[in-house]
Amino acid sequence: MKRVTRAAGLLVVAAVASGCGIPTTGVVDAGEAATGVSTALRLYFVGDGGLQAVSRPQRRVDSLDAALKLLHEGPSEAERAAGLTTLVSSDLPINASGDGNRVTIALGEARVDPEETGLLGQLVCTAARTQSVLEDGVRPDDVQVTLASEASALGPYRCSYFLQGAR
Repeated sequence: MKRVTRAAGLLVVAAVASGCGIPTTGVVDAGEAATGVSTALRLYFVGDGGLQAVSRPQRRVDSLDAALKLLHEGPSEAERAAGLTTLVSSDLPINASGDGNRVTIALGEARVDPEETGLLGQLVCTAARTQSVLEDGVRPDDVQVTLASEASALGPYRCSYFLQGAR
């Protein structure tokens, strides 16, 4: 009886060791490894459902100012056809600086109403995303953005505040 039990056990081990019937393959070259966060430029525009991120994978920027000034241009023709728009007027002065997970957007003499959540969200989310691309080790969710004019300062804000439907 011991021999039968031992033989049965060896058959089970042999069956498990033989695998599931999928043949082995060699190394398959599939290019570079995936990364956790895309480094593509991402701008935020306003649509019926609130803020929406749009990617600009071919566009590279080397400063916060350069990314934020792209909001002046507004969405592409296809994005406009899909209902997206920009609330960042071309006469809004933007001078941004960042250090680690902190960004300050200086708006000069311009006054921004704290109730203008679409406009604030566009600026905050685009700045947060850009800062995370420009500064190694900084996640967009960790970036805090302050908007400062000569009259007052708003924030600091995190992008998630505006993506959760700030009203």
